[in-house]
Amino acid sequence: MSGAQQVTFTDAQKVDVRRFCGYPAFGASAAGFSNWRFFQAYGTLEFRLNNLAPAEIAVTVQYISTLAALEAAIPPSSANLDTESAAAWVHNDHEITDRTTLFDSWRRRLCGFLGVLPGPSLSDAGINLVV
Repeated sequence: MSGAQQVTFTDAQKVDVRRFCGYPAFGASAAGFSNWRFFQAYGTLEFRLNNLAPAEIAVTVQYISTLAALEAAIPPSSANLDTESAAAWVHNDHEITDRTTLFDSWRRRLCGFLGVLPGPSLSDAGINLVV
């Protein structure tokens, strides 16, 4: 983006926004009238992705960058699961949970910014509501 504002999202950025917001893969084409692509919440997300102002796209791209870094930090934290302490270092027993909670918190912030409900993989209730 070197200086100029991005005008639209790339396909890869749309994929990242969808999954960070907790929505399933979009797919290449619709497969019938009863699939998830026709749910109102998903349609709202797609509308937003295709109609944000350039400044809003820039903010969303910043969210994607932050979320990618937070997500990438989770798997390496499992490297210390077999060590409780070493010299002065003491393992944080809650590190993975803490990192995942922080990641999910930022995912919810992105949903809030975009004005969409968190998707099915980001729901806390254990049930999925279709709206």
